[in-house]
Amino acid sequence: MIGWRTILSGILALPCLVATGTAGAETAIHIHYLTVEVPPPPTLSDLDTVPDDAGVAGARLGLADNATTGQFLGHVYSMNESRVPVDGDIAGAARAALAQGDLLVLDAPAAALTRIADLPEASDALLFNIRAGDAGLRATGCRANLLHTAPSLSMRTDALAQFFLWRRWTELAMIAGGHPDDQAFAAAMEASLSKFGLKTGARAEWRFDADMRRNASEEVPLFTQGLGDYDVLIVADEIHDFARYVLFNTWHPRPVAGSEGLTAEGWAPVVEAWGAAQLQSRFRDAAGRPMRPDDYAAWAAIRAIGEAVTRAGATDAARLREFMLSDRFELAGFKGRPLTFRDWNGQLRQPIALTHPRALVATAPLEGFLHQTTELDTLGLDRAESGCTAFD
Repeated sequence: MIGWRTILSGILALPCLVATGTAGAETAIHIHYLTVEVPPPPTLSDLDTVPDDAGVAGARLGLADNATTGQFLGHVYSMNESRVPVDGDIAGAARAALAQGDLLVLDAPAAALTRIADLPEASDALLFNIRAGDAGLRATGCRANLLHTAPSLSMRTDALAQFFLWRRWTELAMIAGGHPDDQAFAAAMEASLSKFGLKTGARAEWRFDADMRRNASEEVPLFTQGLGDYDVLIVADEIHDFARYVLFNTWHPRPVAGSEGLTAEGWAPVVEAWGAAQLQSRFRDAAGRPMRPDDYAAWAAIRAIGEAVTRAGATDAARLREFMLSDRFELAGFKGRPLTFRDWNGQLRQPIALTHPRALVATAPLEGFLHQTTELDTLGLDRAESGCTAFD
C-alpha cells in the first residue's frame, strides 16, 4: 500500500519533469551495492547471529521506495549486488562495480572504504558508507567522494553523554573489552563525556576467558565491586561478547549503558513514532525480520539518491553530490525531523535513538542541548572539530 507520504512526495516532485524531460521518457539510475565480508570475532554466545542480508535488505527496500516515486517521473532504478572477502581483491571488485555506474553503496570496514574511495576509477563517483563509524573517516581521513549514512561512533556516544547529563548521572564507571572495536567505543565515550563536562571515574578492562554463561553470577559481582559506587556503569563491548552477563550481576544495583542495557543507535526495532512503524512493518514484510541499524543506513543511502535524483533532476554523481551537500536537500527519514548531510565531512545528520530491547527511552539530541545552526550538530564532530579538508 502506498502511504500518504509517498503520494505527497510524488506530487511534489512533478515539477521536476521539466528538468528531466517529458513524462514519457525513461531515465535509468543504476546503483551497485558492494559488501566487504569481515569474519565475525569469536564470542561466548551465538544468540545474536548476523543475518546474511544485513544491510542489503534495507537497500532493497529503499530501491522499492524509489521505484514507487520514480514511476511518476519515468525514473527506472536498478541495483546490482556483489560481495568480496576482506582479504580478497577489494580493489578489483570495486573497479568492476564502478564500470557499471558511478553510484556505490558500500558495506565495508574503514580501511576498505578508504582504499575504494582512493581508486582512480572512483574519483568522479559517489560512494556511501553504511556501516563504519570510525572517527577518522569524518575527520582528517575523510574523502570528498564518500558520504556517510551510518552514524559515527561519536554521534552515538554523544547521545549517551547527553542522556547522562540530562538525568544528572555524573558518577560514571566503565568496563571495556579488549577487542579494537571495544577500545574505540571506550575512547569515543570518554571523549564525549569530556565534551559535555563529565568524566569517567573507575575503569576496568574485561580480560576474562572463562565461560560467563556459567560463572557470571559469581565472577561479575566481585569484578564490579572494585569499581566503587557510581550512577551508571558504561560497558564497551561492541562485539557483544560479555556485556549481556554484566546486567543484573553488578555489585551495586545500577543501570548499565553503552553496548548493552541503554544503547544508542541510528535505528532500532522499537522506534515507532513519526511514521516509523510503517517503515518497520514494510521492512519486516520484505525481509522477514526486524530492521537493524545497518539496514536503515543502507535504506537511507538509497533513498538519498532517489530524493536527489527527483529534486535535482540529475543522475550523474557530481550533480547529485552537489545537491546532497546543499541546503536544498532534505530526506524524510521517519525520525521526526529532516535529515541532511554535513557539507564539511559528508556525515548524514540524524537523531540517535536511546533504547533498551523493549522500548525507546529517549531521542538525542535532547532538549536543552543547543547549537547555533542545528541541534543535530551537537552529535558527532562539528565543523570546527572535524579537521576534514577534502570537502573544502
